[in-house]
Amino acid sequence: MSSPVIALRAVKKNYQDVPILDIAQLELPAGIYWLQGENGAGKTTCMKVMAGLIPFKGEIVLQGNVSSREHPVRFRRLINYAEAEPLYPSFLTGRDLLDLYLQTKGGDKAVIREISESLGVDIFVNNSVSSYSSGMLKKLSLLLAFIGNPALILLDEPLITIDTRTLAVLYDLIRTYSAKGVSFCITSHQPLDPEELTITGTLKVAHKNITLS
Repeated sequence: MSSPVIALRAVKKNYQDVPILDIAQLELPAGIYWLQGENGAGKTTCMKVMAGLIPFKGEIVLQGNVSSREHPVRFRRLINYAEAEPLYPSFLTGRDLLDLYLQTKGGDKAVIREISESLGVDIFVNNSVSSYSSGMLKKLSLLLAFIGNPALILLDEPLITIDTRTLAVLYDLIRTYSAKGVSFCITSHQPLDPEELTITGTLKVAHKNITLS
């Protein structure tokens, strides 16, 4: 039996003295997961913890042997995260961010160039981020999420602020990367189109825990 793509072990997260997450154990086989929960339940916090972007107690292991505690750099290279409402330093251009991600994550520049063109990011990539609309920021964040060789891609509300054409491109990217063995965890208040994606399981965030169904 293959190792789970991600395993959370005794993961706890507090903000000041308020407990937000308390997950004894969660293991997810490779696949596409829909992360659901009420507003304020901790979905975004959960994603940031899984991505190793904020401190937490416990351990997260990717692909059976890459530990958030023992291999933090390798861990972050294997997991990508796109925020619901991305914010970037206004003085940077999209090109600056692309170059930074390619340097830190690695990956095929030609593939990223192709994705950039399909999302329409190439049209504005050389402009300052301060000039971007919310839709442009969203497209850039989605592009950055596919850089490198991730085992798991976390998409926080990817369906908001994008147009119909971009949505079709995104669904196609998820299907393509999933077929290559990349797993996805997606939060969305809007239903994920069952004709576009086959969901492996649903994750529910409630009472500080995550359950798989």
